[in-house]
Amino acid sequence: MSAATQDIAAAATPAKGWVSVYSDLIKARLTTLVLLTTLVGFYVGWQGAMNYLLMFHALFGTALVASGAAALNQLLEREYDARMRRTANRPLPSGRLQPVTVMLFGGVCSVVGLVYLALLVNLLTSVLGAISLVSYLFIYTPLKRITWLNTAVGAIPGALPPLMGWAAARNELTGGGWALFAILAFWQIPHFFAIAWMYKEEYAKAGFQMLPNVDPDGSRTGQQAVSHTLGLLPVSLCPFVLHLAGPVYLAAAILLGGFYLWCAFRFAKRLDVPSAKKLFFASIIYLPLLLIALVADKI
Repeated sequence: MSAATQDIAAAATPAKGWVSVYSDLIKARLTTLVLLTTLVGFYVGWQGAMNYLLMFHALFGTALVASGAAALNQLLEREYDARMRRTANRPLPSGRLQPVTVMLFGGVCSVVGLVYLALLVNLLTSVLGAISLVSYLFIYTPLKRITWLNTAVGAIPGALPPLMGWAAARNELTGGGWALFAILAFWQIPHFFAIAWMYKEEYAKAGFQMLPNVDPDGSRTGQQAVSHTLGLLPVSLCPFVLHLAGPVYLAAAILLGGFYLWCAFRFAKRLDVPSAKKLFFASIIYLPLLLIALVADKI
């Protein structure tokens, strides 16, 4: 690390307990979202009396894979994380954990998680977990320093958890599972672009190629946010069309989708940090409410 990045990391290093350190290492909030979407995929995909033991196995195995992926991602990006104030306090750039520790932790979690899924859930779910892990670490992560299209690539592993939940419940990939995958994929793009706009200077300083950094006037960033929220609207209706959910879900999908689209239009028109923050908050409101409606109105 350079002296400048060491200074940033040192300045952002308050005392933390080991629980907090490992929560940061596994990106606890992101992993929680992964488990939530996996749970929804399993619940919506399951038919008949609920098998709670199988549900537990699916969630536990997925949690191991997601935790391992988060740790290994931070291992690969530790030098770049040290250059940004929003990530300089992570366990590696702050010096709280050493690379060897993180490599062992991430590797063991990933391998054990995949084996666990294969043995106690089914092979299909394990294969999807492996695809998510490999694409996240070895395609999306390096692409972040090469092209802004990394966001579209990163949406794939990010959208696989509900499909994993579906596969765990049915041991097959059918239209309902792919509909959940598509919802997550479309949802992520405006969400990520809002973050990239808010922190574009930091991303540029760290050497990440995000769309706002190669789009000075912001027109393409705004267009991408609008086009994907617009595409999300019909995609989000698929669970109703496929008879996975009823009219309550349909109404929720239309209302929430309209609100998300309005925030994207507002961002595209203003292209400032306040509108990006509103789009970001709209994204984190949209997804859990849509999933709650889907679960509550499951047919």
